[in-house]
Amino acid sequence: MRNRPLIGVTCCLIQGEASTFHRVQDKYVDAVADGADGLPVLVPALGGRLDAAELAGRLDGLLLTGSPSNVDPARYGGPPPRPDDEADPARDATTLPLALACIDAGVPLFAVCRGIQELNVALGGSLHQHVQELPGKRDHRSDKTKPYAARYAPVHEARIEPGGAFARLFPGERGFMVNSLHGQGIDRVAPGLRVEAVAPDGIVEAVSLPDAKGFVLAVQWHPEWQVRDYPVHLRLFRAFGDAARARAASRQGQERAP
Repeated sequence: MRNRPLIGVTCCLIQGEASTFHRVQDKYVDAVADGADGLPVLVPALGGRLDAAELAGRLDGLLLTGSPSNVDPARYGGPPPRPDDEADPARDATTLPLALACIDAGVPLFAVCRGIQELNVALGGSLHQHVQELPGKRDHRSDKTKPYAARYAPVHEARIEPGGAFARLFPGERGFMVNSLHGQGIDRVAPGLRVEAVAPDGIVEAVSLPDAKGFVLAVQWHPEWQVRDYPVHLRLFRAFGDAARARAASRQGQERAP
């Protein structure tokens, strides 16, 4: 992996029986390595102990990963969470400022599932906490009675909005089938974000940040899953990797300049 761009991969803070663990599933690490052709660097959920601006200055890209946990609704003025809603305040305290720092520094950012929700909240948007209970919305959660791999099968369409980043990335395509493993979703879209794709029931499936200094793209589904087996997944991660390589080349050029 020599000379590959350094891409941060966010971790969750998990409470174990005797201690806590910074953890991320290997599918995210593999997608960065195999799909984006980058060098994955795990970012622990250190909260305020992490200098977001310093780390952003050292990275060539940032992947905001998915997670079973949800963003604290206090972060966007939402109602208190239900007792069974899984939280990760250390992750919130890490990823929200880090996303803003990377955007400010022009570091390419790609966000998945919880990641799109983090991006939206960091920029001033809000979330639906229980999408399946909204009138006219489908249940976007996975069927946990199925085998693990079967939960990642494509189940509904993501319709591409014309004239945006997705339309350029997937020319001639009107949409494609995606998996669905989330209970929360974007409610109020943050200022500056552009909706790039929606589900048939109107739930936001992808956003971009057109005025950002660098690449910023986020999706609600899980393109990291078997990234080489799905052309859409691979194209997303390759676009992210290309942006990270351009960032790396720019940084190296600045370091060599007298």
